[in-house]
Amino acid sequence: MAEVIRMPRLSDTMEEGKIIAWHKKVGDKVKPGDVLAEVETDKATMELESYDEGTLLHIGVEAGKAAKVEGVLAVIGKEGEDYKAALEEAGSNDTTEEKKETPKEEKKEEEKKEEKKEETPKAETKQQSKPGKVALPEGAKEIRMPLLSDTMTEGKIVAWNKEVGDEVKADDVLADVETDKATMEVVGYEEGTLLYRGVEAGSAAPVNGLIAIVGKKGTDVTAYVEADKAGANNAEASGSEDTSATTETSESAATSAPAEESTEKEATSETENTAPANDGGRVLASPLAKKLAEDKGIDISKVNGSGDGGRIVKKDIDNYKEAAAPAAATAAATTAAAPDSGKQATAAPVREFSPAGKEGHTDTELTQMRKVIARRLGESKFAAPHFYLTMEVNMDNAMAARVQMNEVSPVKISFNDMLIKAAATALQQHPEVNSSWMGDFIRQNHHIHIGSALALPEGLIVPVIKFANEKSLSQIATEAKGLYQKAKDKKLQPVEFSGNTFTISNLGMMDIDEFTAIINPPDSAILAVGRISEKVVRKGDGFAVTNVMKLTLSCDHRSVDGAVGAAFLQTLKKYVENPVMMLV
Repeated sequence: MAEVIRMPRLSDTMEEGKIIAWHKKVGDKVKPGDVLAEVETDKATMELESYDEGTLLHIGVEAGKAAKVEGVLAVIGKEGEDYKAALEEAGSNDTTEEKKETPKEEKKEEEKKEEKKEETPKAETKQQSKPGKVALPEGAKEIRMPLLSDTMTEGKIVAWNKEVGDEVKADDVLADVETDKATMEVVGYEEGTLLYRGVEAGSAAPVNGLIAIVGKKGTDVTAYVEADKAGANNAEASGSEDTSATTETSESAATSAPAEESTEKEATSETENTAPANDGGRVLASPLAKKLAEDKGIDISKVNGSGDGGRIVKKDIDNYKEAAAPAAATAAATTAAAPDSGKQATAAPVREFSPAGKEGHTDTELTQMRKVIARRLGESKFAAPHFYLTMEVNMDNAMAARVQMNEVSPVKISFNDMLIKAAATALQQHPEVNSSWMGDFIRQNHHIHIGSALALPEGLIVPVIKFANEKSLSQIATEAKGLYQKAKDKKLQPVEFSGNTFTISNLGMMDIDEFTAIINPPDSAILAVGRISEKVVRKGDGFAVTNVMKLTLSCDHRSVDGAVGAAFLQTLKKYVENPVMMLV
């Protein structure tokens, strides 16, 4: 019996996932453990594995498009099996939900359209539906602007790589298209001649707009183009043949889009390279990889491919360049991101500025992670009434205790690890802070999962140390170190960055004295940690230098009152200033 594969909820904040690339195509054999596709969530790019065995019968979401959680992605079953019944059964609920979510304005417009149809005489209706509609000539394939995100309405043709009349091979890049998220490549994926270009370079085309036609040399497509301009051959009016062509184009174009969108998305992990793949003397490489190699003057035959079958992809070209160059910038970013108060952030490379007297700027496209960060934290900041409590703690005992603990600990314990342990211990005594605002009730969590915010080039991610109150300092240090490294290598699993009940954000290693952090939903509080600095204080009859650190607690006033937050900070201070107390 055919099995329907749905979009899994890969994080507690995930509402939809974007298919970066399919690793299997319809008709391929699938085994349990095989990677079906790469899915970009609001936190990371994950691999979607199959738990069923059979043949991939249907793909429901094109590469480059997003699907809501529980949306149908694919169907796996026996070869030749009729999967439509299973698909219809799975999609019936989705259809119902879509109807429920349809805005009132859209419903009104649909009702108006239906009224107009009823008022229009049948003869006129027939006349309006038939004129102008022309079939696509045999052997020709239309290429339409694919929908690559839920926010995309049009795509801009940055440059055409082929002229009308040029011969096109299966892996040739026809054009570079700029969407609302990135600049991507449109690949024809069929051999023939470029018969028509519908949009000039520098101009934009709406989603599903006709941008090119590829087919046999000499084929006349003028009638079809004119009909399309009149609206007769749009994506909705066209038959199943047109729709399938659009789908193939979307999948093929979007496959290379993630590579152009950001280096981090494609480089999901540092994998071992295989030998360069050659097929009868032809190097197997993606069009983008070939173009990058040509631009950088790299002999692509010398590059090791890490893609399927040894295929060379963008990250292989980037890594080839990085292998020859010092990795100082990477080390600097890693040092700055590591949440250890004892580390100093290495200065980032100086960027070029505009020549004197000239204005300039750089626009950075938003990643999926950055978009969700903006939305979620915007909702938190303006929906949750924040208040802030700042307290100064003495770190002399903590610094001395850390030196002694690291003499016997199997892994280096950082100040951040000590804060995680202290916060977890304090939360046991103040469960009101370990809570979540649920709208019409407050959920007080009986478990303590501490999130530790980590800055990555593409955005903020919060690895979570589960049951931190039950673990020793060396266990917390070992787990935290592993999670931070996995986050940097894009190997973090959903269970490892979700479920937090309290969060710590540490900028002490970047010489920040104090700051206020935005609450990370669904938490009711977040602790902002500043640097350890020296301060002159009075001791006895004289003066002495002591080490202090400022902690600022951001609280959601809907679930945590001021007195509750203050009492929690007092307990936290007690444990930080006397680490031996939290070990009892």
